[in-house]
Amino acid sequence: MKLYFAPMTCSLSPHIVLQELGLPFELIRVNNQTKRTADGRDFREINPKGYVAALMLDDGKVLTEGPAILQFLADQMPGHALAPANGTWERVRLQEWLNFISSEIHGASAPLFSSEIPEPVKDIFKLKLYKRLDFLSQTLAEQDYLLGWFSVADAYLFTVLTWLPTFNISIEDWPTLAAYMECIAARPSVLAALAAEAATQPV
Repeated sequence: MKLYFAPMTCSLSPHIVLQELGLPFELIRVNNQTKRTADGRDFREINPKGYVAALMLDDGKVLTEGPAILQFLADQMPGHALAPANGTWERVRLQEWLNFISSEIHGASAPLFSSEIPEPVKDIFKLKLYKRLDFLSQTLAEQDYLLGWFSVADAYLFTVLTWLPTFNISIEDWPTLAAYMECIAARPSVLAALAAEAATQPV
């Protein structure tokens, strides 16, 4: 398998999951501006949408969209329990969390990266994001992880919450979330993923 990634993007979450599972894969860096890959390809030939993550299987099939990639990877090694079995209530709960993170945290953060959006407008987006962070804080005050145990949803949430300092949002304003992030940041899979990405050369 090949995982196409860019630093400081949502592609970190499938990278963490690959490290958790111990699956063999090749890590290929993508330049988000030029759309060139470290192996010399036009990334848009791999993913016409033009953004990471993209997972290329050994047979050449390509899977995109983080929540789909995360569930696919977890299902390759169900014994690791990173995703509940398909067809169960717990699996639907996982999908509920993945959708929430995708739309309400990831999606709400996207405008904050734009240099073209005025700060007063960004403040409106931040207010909505704060409400979602309040909800997450309440949930994680009652359990260590989103499903009660570490799952692909936690890899995804960890990834998008690492963006908060970029928006001048302090996670310390939500002590429960700060503790959650510290706990996940210490996982060997996270440390390995971050080290591997840092070791890649810019494209």
